[in-house]
Amino acid sequence: MTQPANQTVTSGQTATFFVVATGTAPLSYQWQKSGANISGAISSSYTTPTIVSADNGATFRAVVTNAAGSVTSNSATLTVVTSLPLGTDVTTFHNDNARTGQNLTETTLTPANVNSQTFGLLRNLLVDGKVDAEPLYLSQLSLAGGVYNVVFIATEHDSVYAFDSDTGAQLWKVSMLGSGETTSDSRGCGQVSPEIGITSTPVIDRKAGPHGTIYVVAMSKKGSTYFQRLHALDVTTGAELLGGPVTIQATYPGTGANSSGGQVIFDPKQYKERSGLLLLNGVIYTSWGSHCDINPYTAWIIGYDASNLSQSSVLNLTPNGSEGSIWQSGGGPAADAQGNIYVLMANGTFDTTLDANGFPSGHDYGNAFVKISTSGGTLRVADYFNMSNTVSESGADTDLGSGAPMLLPDLGDGAGSTLLLAVGAGKDGNIYIVDRSNMGKFNATSNHVYQQLSGAVPNGVFGVPAYFNGTVYYCDVDATLKSFTISNGKISGTPTNTVASFTYPGVLPSVSANGSSNGIVWAIENTGTAVLHAFAASDLTRELYNSNQASSGRDHFGSGNKFITPMISDGKIFAATTNGVAVFGLLP
Repeated sequence: MTQPANQTVTSGQTATFFVVATGTAPLSYQWQKSGANISGAISSSYTTPTIVSADNGATFRAVVTNAAGSVTSNSATLTVVTSLPLGTDVTTFHNDNARTGQNLTETTLTPANVNSQTFGLLRNLLVDGKVDAEPLYLSQLSLAGGVYNVVFIATEHDSVYAFDSDTGAQLWKVSMLGSGETTSDSRGCGQVSPEIGITSTPVIDRKAGPHGTIYVVAMSKKGSTYFQRLHALDVTTGAELLGGPVTIQATYPGTGANSSGGQVIFDPKQYKERSGLLLLNGVIYTSWGSHCDINPYTAWIIGYDASNLSQSSVLNLTPNGSEGSIWQSGGGPAADAQGNIYVLMANGTFDTTLDANGFPSGHDYGNAFVKISTSGGTLRVADYFNMSNTVSESGADTDLGSGAPMLLPDLGDGAGSTLLLAVGAGKDGNIYIVDRSNMGKFNATSNHVYQQLSGAVPNGVFGVPAYFNGTVYYCDVDATLKSFTISNGKISGTPTNTVASFTYPGVLPSVSANGSSNGIVWAIENTGTAVLHAFAASDLTRELYNSNQASSGRDHFGSGNKFITPMISDGKIFAATTNGVAVFGLLP
């Protein structure tokens, strides 16, 4: 039996209690309040009348009966408060547009209580398909007559779910499929299979629409016609907003792959939205990867006005060449406070002939670290960095595109100057630190970059880094998780390593902390049975917990999945799997 959970609500709201029982049907239910039967409360859930202060401390339980007898659930306690403290929302990939992966408002989880005796698996939220997108989270959301801490889950079966993260109750579910449509097939590529639906992490604007809006990109097909669509959903019901969805279509001046009449054409069947969505200054930015480098494809960034879903801007970063997509192992494009976007490009055309300002003569940026201005509502390359051996790297498929950019906070150089830096790493084994005000561009004989840590991640990065308290965390394939400290604006080339190594694609770390204290680095290992790990942020050699430690497989939570980063909020860790999301926290 799944027991009803304690509820904390404000006076004037309602509370809903759930019980899940198994046994020979039919099952009957009778809810009780403080030991007395509640008239008419005879289903598997019970929603109270409007709560008043006198209800504080009341207990609720269910008596479940069938032909074999009766079982009484545990009692759940109702706590009535005058106001509920807001928790921590997670509304975008890796917590913020800098993509740091750090939650600095975690007051529940500490290195002292994250261990197999006090911390573990609370529940699995099962869904209808693979979960490749990072779950998102809104605290204290009013919906369905109650106030809930809601986790949002998007699946490759083209469904979006909202669950009560505290009880596991499903609050709503909607499908992104149009009439007569199915999810896309794998397009002859095993990277996302057996179906392609929602691959990228959505983004939420809690202030948009009547109650808040979650923006989702979904792929589908009808017969031989494929669709990519942007949806805007009400966070309280899943209902479509703004007259959506809108079908994603685009053209861009150029003579590159899949062009006609001097225009490159976006063909929806050739792309998947792997990298997380970016919400920046009222615009939703989508960026597009290929299916297993199957041509023809180019590198698109397409923006939509978040208030009405109209297309606002288009940029192609290989318009006169081919390939060079943006997929970033699921990592979202990063953005700074000035409205610039940063991406790591996959293998593709780069024009080594430069114009007078040092930019590629054909406007092709394959395998580059690119800074894109959004000034005036127009997407334009403002700066970039590319390696001196970029052409051979692209030819050998050892490009930057498997990694994702992360912006570091403003740093001092020890001499009174402030540095604006970003980091990126991909398949070539190096970590590149760029000065965002002067990224370095291209030189055929040497890399003009702020700092390069050659061979720091020798097996190549297929994932994203994290940042906390002057430290950058990276993991390469079949290798250890590493922490690199920063001093006077430079990153140390001698990292601290975990004892454990992690199979492909490595791990994509996230960090919980209370300000600068109680830092914990979390990681999900992609093995046959997935493993959640927790390490002391100040010393990665100190493993606090992993989900294999408890006896009898107590904390095993499902099969591994690649490119998964833990989501952390309000004392819980959310880990996506091939058929759901596991919720970890302090054990009751």
